[in-house]
Amino acid sequence: MDNGLEERLVAAEEEEVDQSGGPRLRRRIWNEFKIIWRITFPSMVARMTSFGIILATQSFLGHVSEIDLATFALVQSIFLRFVNGILLGMSSATETLCGQAYGAKQYHMMGIYLQRSWIVDLVTATIFVPIFVFASPILKLLGQEESIAEAAMNIGAWLMVIGEFVYIFGGWCPNSWKGFSKAAFVDIMPVVKLSISSGVMLCLELWYNSILVLLAGYMKNATVSISAFSICLNVSAFQFMFCLGFLSASCVRVSNELGNGNAKAAKFSVIVNLTTSTFLGIIFFIICLLFGHEISYLFSTNEEIAESVSSLSVLLAFSMLLNSIQPVLSGVAIGAGFQSVVAYVNLGCYYVIGVPIGIVLGYVADFGIKGLWVGMLGGIVMQTIILAYIVWRTDWDDQVNKASQRLNKWFLTSSEESTQ
Repeated sequence: MDNGLEERLVAAEEEEVDQSGGPRLRRRIWNEFKIIWRITFPSMVARMTSFGIILATQSFLGHVSEIDLATFALVQSIFLRFVNGILLGMSSATETLCGQAYGAKQYHMMGIYLQRSWIVDLVTATIFVPIFVFASPILKLLGQEESIAEAAMNIGAWLMVIGEFVYIFGGWCPNSWKGFSKAAFVDIMPVVKLSISSGVMLCLELWYNSILVLLAGYMKNATVSISAFSICLNVSAFQFMFCLGFLSASCVRVSNELGNGNAKAAKFSVIVNLTTSTFLGIIFFIICLLFGHEISYLFSTNEEIAESVSSLSVLLAFSMLLNSIQPVLSGVAIGAGFQSVVAYVNLGCYYVIGVPIGIVLGYVADFGIKGLWVGMLGGIVMQTIILAYIVWRTDWDDQVNKASQRLNKWFLTSSEESTQ
């Protein structure tokens, strides 16, 4: 990455943020807005195109039959999210460490943190190999068409991995990638601890939706319930991929500014990021209210499924609005490195509040999938409120000190790295 791009993305301005208004504040807002979008847009495109493969597969199967649509929903929501959630969560520690190292201009340490994360993920992935080995007979039961669809999705996933390796090893990251080093095996336990916190945080969030899809399978008309719930969930998830670009932006900006020792700039970035994301969330909210009934026909021609999806459109619209806020707050948590706190918040909000409310409304009150969605929404609302309070009460100067202590503890000079 060239120096000009580095400066555009993460150069922390030493001046204080002018809170009194005027041209200077407007200029700071505009500069921060541009930096956020330089980070957000590539991340947004990558996530949306990746998840778009899943949506295209679901749309294809939905026009084959309702059974195929429901089957894919179960496999994708429960099986794939279970494993991918753990691996993605264990990887997110890299976002904290690399972001803060970049802000502190410890560029060579980014490659070390990346290698340490590879070691952690390799061990984790090895543990789950038996699950994929015994999954083959299950996937064969889906038939040839489903297998072809899954193969297309796997090809897309492999191309992304290969492209990332080419980018790292091809010389585009000369400052941060210095080659493989034995230093990656030094002080790996703190990385493991942070990875576990990150993994728990993300898994509790991803598995939340999977559990609700599973619960939808016990409704009276299971095929329609699973299909309709899964369609709405994936539409919401697609929009969530859009908003995850803002998660990346908030994570990068917060971690960079904390690593650079600029507490006020970190706080200012959170405000601009949250305002921008919320504005776009309002746009998605309005679009969903206007076209809620037509969404289902992208995935199925079954009128019963279409009506069921239409009945969830208002709740789906509110979910999209919350989707624009929650990722920014989670990005702040990842950037600052307090994933363990968010893990406890997710556990309480999702599984102590959301799931029980969904079960009561869905089964006891007989609201069906509407009840499940209201329960899910209740958990997300509570999570968003608590995370907003945590971010509001955060002592940013203290976070700067913690970031400095973390980086100094694991810091190796370039000469020390090369000798290990």
